[in-house]
Amino acid sequence: MIKCIAIDDEPLALAQIAGYISNVPFLHQVGACQDAFEAMQLIASEDVDLIFVDINMPDLNGLDFVRSLVSSPLVVFTTAYSEYAVEGFKLDAVDYLLKPFSFQDLLKSVDKARKQLEYRSGGGAADNDSNVINPDGTLFVKSDYKIIRINVNQIKYIECMSEYVRIYLEGEDKPVMTLLSMRKLEERLPASMFMRVHRSYIVNLHKIQEISRLRIIFEGNVYIPVGDNYKEKFNDYINKMCLGK
Repeated sequence: MIKCIAIDDEPLALAQIAGYISNVPFLHQVGACQDAFEAMQLIASEDVDLIFVDINMPDLNGLDFVRSLVSSPLVVFTTAYSEYAVEGFKLDAVDYLLKPFSFQDLLKSVDKARKQLEYRSGGGAADNDSNVINPDGTLFVKSDYKIIRINVNQIKYIECMSEYVRIYLEGEDKPVMTLLSMRKLEERLPASMFMRVHRSYIVNLHKIQEISRLRIIFEGNVYIPVGDNYKEKFNDYINKMCLGK
C-alpha cells in the first residue's frame, strides 16, 4: 500500500483530490492538509511515500515546502498555474497536474509514482500492491481505466491474448481484460491452485469439471487444450489426485 497525503489550501480542491485518492485501492491517504505547516507535522509522525501538493499556497508555497523537507517523499505538484511546471520538475517531481485535472490524470501520476517506488525497492512493496494476491485472497487489476478487485477463488481460467490476458470468473458473462504478461501472473498466483497448461492458458485446478483426451472441460462446455510442453506436469498432478486405476 502506498501511503500518501494531499495538501491544498482550497477546501473544494482538497476534497476532490481526497475523493480521487479514495478510489485507488493501493493508495492509503494518511492525511489531508490545508497548509504546509500541518503537512510538516504529519510527515514527522507518519511514514509517507507520496505527497500531492498545491504550489500556490499562502505563507509557505508548495515549492518551498518540498525544498524544506530533509527526506522528501515522492511529489506530485497540483496547481492552476502552468508557469510553475519547470520549477516543479527541477525538484524531481514525479508529475505536475494542471487544475482542473481528471481522475484518469491522477491515475497516470500514481502509476509513475508506483513504478519509481518499485524501482527504489527492487520490485518490493509498491509492486506488491498492484496485480498481487492480498491477504484476503483478492487481486487488483487495471481494466478499461478502472481498477478491479478480483476474488482469486472465483477465477476459472486465464487466457493470453498477445500482451493482454482475459480473466474468466465464475458468475460473470464477460472476462476481465488487463495488460499483463502471463509469466508475471503465473508467478503471482498460488501454485497449489493454478497451473499453466498451455502457452495461452492458466487454469484453476479446483474448477476443473472433467478431463478428456488432454482437454480440460469447465462448466459451460469450455474446452482448454493441454500443450505438449505442459503435459507431463499436468498429468503428474492428475495422477496424484485421481482415485482408482
